[in-house]
Amino acid sequence: MPSPESQPLYAPQEPIFPRRVSGFFRTFKWWIMAVTLGIYYLTPWIRWDRGPSLPDQAVLVDLAHRRFYFFWIEIWPHEFYFVAGLLIMAGLGLFLFTSALGRVWCGYACPQTVWTDLFILVERWIEGDRNARVRLWKAKWDARKWRLRLTKWVVWLLIAVATGGAWVFYFTDAPTLAVNLVRLEAPFIAYATIAVLTATTFLFGGFMREQVCIYMCPWPRIQGAMMDDDTLTVAYRDWRGEPRGKKRVEGAGDCIDCMACVNVCPMGIDIRDGQQMECITCALCIDACDDVMDKIGKPRGLIDYLALSDEPQERAGQPPKPIIQHILRPRTVIYTLMWSFIGFALVFALFIRSEIDLTVEPVRNPMFVVQSDGSIRNSYTLRLRNKHGEPREFRVSLTSDEILRIDLEGEATRVITVPADSTTSQRVYVTARPQDPAGSINHTDLRFWVEDVSDGARAFRDSSFNGKVN
Repeated sequence: MPSPESQPLYAPQEPIFPRRVSGFFRTFKWWIMAVTLGIYYLTPWIRWDRGPSLPDQAVLVDLAHRRFYFFWIEIWPHEFYFVAGLLIMAGLGLFLFTSALGRVWCGYACPQTVWTDLFILVERWIEGDRNARVRLWKAKWDARKWRLRLTKWVVWLLIAVATGGAWVFYFTDAPTLAVNLVRLEAPFIAYATIAVLTATTFLFGGFMREQVCIYMCPWPRIQGAMMDDDTLTVAYRDWRGEPRGKKRVEGAGDCIDCMACVNVCPMGIDIRDGQQMECITCALCIDACDDVMDKIGKPRGLIDYLALSDEPQERAGQPPKPIIQHILRPRTVIYTLMWSFIGFALVFALFIRSEIDLTVEPVRNPMFVVQSDGSIRNSYTLRLRNKHGEPREFRVSLTSDEILRIDLEGEATRVITVPADSTTSQRVYVTARPQDPAGSINHTDLRFWVEDVSDGARAFRDSSFNGKVN
């Protein structure tokens, strides 16, 4: 036996041919796959009317104008905290579901799992179920094998191209980009992105299925910190199934060693060997085992969602704790409260944010200018952001404990017109007369105000005026 030092870190891939299975979990996975793929492929084509000057794509990451649109919500660059909050919620949600139900994300909704399921479905349609695919794998390369393999690879490639194409549609107007792609008029970055995503989808979903989960994904190694003895995960009731044997053998357990659980596993593992890093808790082995138990007249649940803390009770013939007790425990409650708090804070911030945004930058070089009549003038750059879908007029004013005059560069009045959904910069001058105290004081507090002429909405920013100190 080779020493641990001589064993390779990367094991050669063993071909896995999952058998077709039916049951509750397999049906649930089909629905998850249909919904997630439907959302991914169709979302860029949903239209949402925001007005004549704004894009009508419901979900759009507009990098050119630094916007993120999600139906009626528009996120500006300075509001990136919304995106950060959603990422934190996604992480906490992953922790929550893992602590309660193990690797349900990996088994049902992970993109690698979803596309692998789709690729296996195509493979089964073209090459047949498990036994047929095993025979084809071992067969020589003749015309039939080449025909089946090329057909399968072409369908895989079409799915991969659709996957890469759908991704780029999220970053620009989808119908326009689709036409430009066909006419070969799209930007190079679009073709490059589609090519990269096509290659990765084709390779990961078709040829590196379980290798991605075992060697490339870090989550299998992190999940241990999220799980404890009360976590529900797919497991084998060995106290009921062992010793394995045929149905009529006296003293044998319920497991007849039919290998159905192994043959349906997309990771090629034996769940009866206990918890393993490779297990993605897809629960297909539960469907396979329950089907066999029905056929031999044994109770279902030889393989099931179990918690380690229930094992002593079940061995003693007592019923396990209710599922709700496994889910509602301190760890999951804390995760839920944190997730809910962040979600509530984001919704609250979304509804209280103003449609007007104002920033003020004093010009510090020079700090002030002495004019010919002796008055002191300070310069400021105001940036007005109009989040409405139509142009708006904003009246600029200031308040201070001292007497100060405000003027707008290039504007006879103090009204600025800001185009729809855009930002306008405006140079503003604040002046103190020679006899006014602010002209000889080093620091005078002031507040800039902007008011929407149409609806009276207001916003302000504080700043200061610098006078000439004798």
